[in-house]
Amino acid sequence: MNEETLYPLRNTHATEQDPQLWNWAHNATLGNRQQLRRPQNEAELQQLVASHHGKIRVIGSRMAPGRMLDIAAGGDLLLDLSALSGLIASTDDTVTFAGATLLSDVYDCLTQMDRMLASSPGVISVQTLAGAMATGTHGQGLQQSSLADEAIMIRLLMADGTLREFTPQDSEFGAVQVSMGALGIVTAVTLRTRPAHIYTCFKTALSADTLEQDLPQWNRDFALSKAWWFVDDNQMHVWNAREATAEETQEYQQNNREVVKQNEGEGNSQLNQTIDQTLEHMHRDTQIRGEGGKQFRTVTRFRDFSDVTGDIYQLFCRGIAVPQINVEIGVPLAKTPQIISKIKRWYAENQPHMHYPIIIRCTGASSGWLNPSAQQETCYFGFVVYYADDGTLSEAGLHFLTEVEKLLAAEGGRPHWGKYYNQSLYNWGAIYPQWDAFRALRSQFDPQQKFSNDYLAKLFD
Repeated sequence: MNEETLYPLRNTHATEQDPQLWNWAHNATLGNRQQLRRPQNEAELQQLVASHHGKIRVIGSRMAPGRMLDIAAGGDLLLDLSALSGLIASTDDTVTFAGATLLSDVYDCLTQMDRMLASSPGVISVQTLAGAMATGTHGQGLQQSSLADEAIMIRLLMADGTLREFTPQDSEFGAVQVSMGALGIVTAVTLRTRPAHIYTCFKTALSADTLEQDLPQWNRDFALSKAWWFVDDNQMHVWNAREATAEETQEYQQNNREVVKQNEGEGNSQLNQTIDQTLEHMHRDTQIRGEGGKQFRTVTRFRDFSDVTGDIYQLFCRGIAVPQINVEIGVPLAKTPQIISKIKRWYAENQPHMHYPIIIRCTGASSGWLNPSAQQETCYFGFVVYYADDGTLSEAGLHFLTEVEKLLAAEGGRPHWGKYYNQSLYNWGAIYPQWDAFRALRSQFDPQQKFSNDYLAKLFD
């Protein structure tokens, strides 16, 4: 598979008036706009699914690579379920949302309730709840796992139009948690909640010399940990967060629950040269000059070393949605020190072009059968290449993605389903113990493969 197939160029002239429906990044068409349906309620959706004999895919917020969402034949359907969103019910320790609810709305609702999920949020909050669960979306911290692991009920619309509710007591629950839309359509999810916690996040810059030892230690010592590795300069920018003290929490409450900067104005210039170099690489790769591009803000904010106090969504749900190629591979945490050493040796030998720092996040084990963190603590290595203004991509940046994915796949890595990856590198049955069980369940739930497309057929059939 060549890089052009793996990492498609972007159509910078695509519009919402085009006869073809594009994914969010405008690098793939999903189908003809006439194939799009927008049911207004669950009953209408049931009737539509039961009566349709072609393929059906749900588009969600269209953030995923096009291959996951697209359909081929003229009789196939794309579903926009945005009308089926919002809070359905709540108890003292649970909330039930419609599957198409945006994560931003879930988090805002929880904040108003003074509640939170045990899982750390993914950085991009414009995903739908069902879509984020279906692809294994995760945050950071060994004391939690993915968003899907906080579900205690998942309502699934089956291929025959009937509804089934799955709970952890059901043997199939682990398959339904992370299903890529291959088993049915998630119409509602009940999530367990807990009282909102306030955190203080400490931001530091330091050498990557001892990253092999430091990374596991940060994740053992702190509730939440995220790091950016500037391999060119052997530098790290690290966020480590613990629960706030009583004094820090009081200060936050007195600040009208807005983020409090604990050491504002103290400054730290240790990474400035590294940041300037990274920005220059990005300017050259994207052909965008000046500071106007959103993608540059993702780097310039590394100049800020203020420790901050806030809730988990204020501190960690800070993604900037910019069209990009994003590759993220999860590897067993136990193997991470030796993998970091291999990346260092590979970099020293090849001196590849670094477009953006490597993003490192770790999570606890997941109960989802096809979750990249299934049954093991996992360290995720994330890699980004931003699109240029003309829709092209840095060849050197893409070469780096291609080569480092090979290295991680060889170490038992599992790719994030909602991002880009080279399918030919993975022996799915070897890295997922429940792979064949999932395939069998898919055949049972959807014998006519109504919820399939070319991508899923190649993956499972």
